[in-house]
Amino acid sequence: MLNLDPATLITRIITLIIAFTVHEFAHAWTATRLGDSTPRLNGRLTLNPLAHLDPLGSLALLLAGFGWAKPVPVNPYVLGRRTPSALMWVSLAGPLSNLLLAILAAIPLRLGWVPYLWGSTNSWLPSPGQFLVGFIWINLILCLFNLIPIAPLDGDKILEYFAPPSITRVLETIRPMGPLLLMIVVFVLPSLGIDVLGFILYPALHNLLSLLLGGLL
Repeated sequence: MLNLDPATLITRIITLIIAFTVHEFAHAWTATRLGDSTPRLNGRLTLNPLAHLDPLGSLALLLAGFGWAKPVPVNPYVLGRRTPSALMWVSLAGPLSNLLLAILAAIPLRLGWVPYLWGSTNSWLPSPGQFLVGFIWINLILCLFNLIPIAPLDGDKILEYFAPPSITRVLETIRPMGPLLLMIVVFVLPSLGIDVLGFILYPALHNLLSLLLGGLL
């Protein structure tokens, strides 16, 4: 059972639909602009959430506040012929889209158009301020989570582009084990009281929240 109040659950569901859809569409759009028709041919150049949501990744977002969608298929050979950095830009487009969503959601709060509110209420529906804070929080987590250099997360291909050959060989070795490593980090270790992701993500998350919301925190 989800140990969430209704307002938080509604916020996470709406955020899931928007954040994952925009994230994957950003991958598909960038790849298409760089000359790869693979996303369009696989029906991923769309803002239809049903084309992008992954059941397990969506459940992880509801339970833990972070998760993933179905990866957008691309053709590295086609992208590589266009420019060596093409695959890196396609990978980076997803996290950047979540960062942009967080920035846009912070504007009404910073300008005072929507009252800031943190925490749950007794209402079934989140207040506008509560929704925006939750929306910002989750989008920043998704941005940072996807930058972790473990396949199939975006950080794997981003690091591969910048890393020296020795690091690239390590990434190639652990890449087949990436999904298993993620399952262990996301589900197994937290059940044992070991919060690796929290240790990695939350300092950066706090700094980004402070930057976006300033004195509202």
